[in-house]
Amino acid sequence: MVKQNRKPVAKKWAISLMAAVMLVGLAGCGGGNKENNTAAVETDSFNKEGLPIVKEPVTLKVLTVRWGSMGDTFTKNQWLIDLEKNTNVKIDWQVMSSNDWAEQKSILLASGTLPDVVLGDQTFTDSDIVNNLSYFRPLDDYIDQYMPNLKAAMEETPDMKKISTFPDGKIYSMPTRLPSRPKSSRQPVINKTWLDKLGLKVPETIDELYTVLKAFKEQDPNGNGKADEIPYIEVSNDMISPFGIADLNTNNMLVKDGKAVYYPITEEYKEGMKWENKLYSEGLLDKELFTQDATMISAKFQNPDAPIVGFTYQWTPDAVFGKWSDQYVTIPPVAGPDGNRYTIGNPIGMSLNRNELLITSSCKTPEIAARWADQFYTNEASIQNFWGAIGTVIQKNDNDTYTLMDPPSGTSADAWYWDQSLRDFGPKYVSPSFEQKIVLNPEAGDGLKLELDKLGSEYVTTPFPNVMYTSEEFEELPTLTTDIDTYVNTMRAQFISKGDIDGNWDAYVKKLNDMGLDKLVKIRTDAYGRYNSVK
Repeated sequence: MVKQNRKPVAKKWAISLMAAVMLVGLAGCGGGNKENNTAAVETDSFNKEGLPIVKEPVTLKVLTVRWGSMGDTFTKNQWLIDLEKNTNVKIDWQVMSSNDWAEQKSILLASGTLPDVVLGDQTFTDSDIVNNLSYFRPLDDYIDQYMPNLKAAMEETPDMKKISTFPDGKIYSMPTRLPSRPKSSRQPVINKTWLDKLGLKVPETIDELYTVLKAFKEQDPNGNGKADEIPYIEVSNDMISPFGIADLNTNNMLVKDGKAVYYPITEEYKEGMKWENKLYSEGLLDKELFTQDATMISAKFQNPDAPIVGFTYQWTPDAVFGKWSDQYVTIPPVAGPDGNRYTIGNPIGMSLNRNELLITSSCKTPEIAARWADQFYTNEASIQNFWGAIGTVIQKNDNDTYTLMDPPSGTSADAWYWDQSLRDFGPKYVSPSFEQKIVLNPEAGDGLKLELDKLGSEYVTTPFPNVMYTSEEFEELPTLTTDIDTYVNTMRAQFISKGDIDGNWDAYVKKLNDMGLDKLVKIRTDAYGRYNSVK
């Protein structure tokens, strides 16, 4: 997903501490329309069903955060413009930049006075919400009474309700199900030109992969006469996924036989460390493995003189290799020691998120806000808020299918979608059956990823879910995870670079237990239990 620079934000709240007063003034529910808002529900102006939502215009203040300097071009989306006309609900958009948001957020939460609606999961984290629950309205009754579209979506896709239910059993934020998302995350990518030159086939197992990486190192596949090839460039969880360690949410947890498992102390992880050490000791991993940053890695992917990277894991190869992209192909996951293949991802699709819309306690007309939000949960509304409006970005065909138009000259499809829509952020629901009507270009962007997904989707394992924690658990987690995660990462580097994994394993596990691993696992397990208990 490319985050391009955008036009300056049209409405920005100031950064300085002097802005605190301004923030309080801007945040109030409907601003100067407070009386009008309250009257809308107290009189017959409010319609519980159908459109318009209110007979007399009402204004809601809606806060959202955009990446960098993306700005507010999305507000010109024709569907959003038509929504104002059709509902009689006017939106005063407060569009913030992620560059400034950390400080702005602190000021806003300290003020205790928020806008009517907060949109997008990049605005407030789980911890922000759980530790300030009084600022946000429980939504269960509003969903039941005023949100038939979201209610139906949760019935069709129960995980939407699971991820949205907080530890007290209530729903405070609305979820999303994005359209046309793959099941798999990053997949193995290899230099096919090198394979062909050396007369090698695509590796199917880690033993075959080892043979290929050795050949990449020793046989000058890029043909420049230099020993500059990097067979395998980085350490990531992808690297040990052939051992059954498919950690989508990078929290060191797996689900195995229906139970939550902390995998850095498992035999599978231990064998994975031995595999990484073997590659490192024979020079098949990048020698700058532990010192390079993302910029250095990117420079190696796009080395100007010749391709030098043999194998990696990526979302799509075209996004990282620059002029060498044609040499690289995505391949099926490599089988591990048990003969099985594993892909990091989610069998129900990498499409679900929570905290996409919150109605605050400052809002005096939550019924209106709920009915307005529910308009986003139709299929057509959702695709227009993910890519762009029908007639602008999407073509609706006579056979009831939907085709994405080509972007304007000089811009990428992804950049165009971010200009024209809410894209990843905000409430959406596209049903699995409706997705069959969406026609994507299989050679670029979202369509290409779905094509590549066919290579690995059947091997995707169920991840440890994006569970929710209590305020008490949020207090304990930072100390536990900081110390424990740091030690696990330090020892992983040591295991890879120095070996003697069997000799150090017992002491490693004991140290983790001494650091309070049992408390950490209990917190994760309790949260997992609550997640599964949601009906």
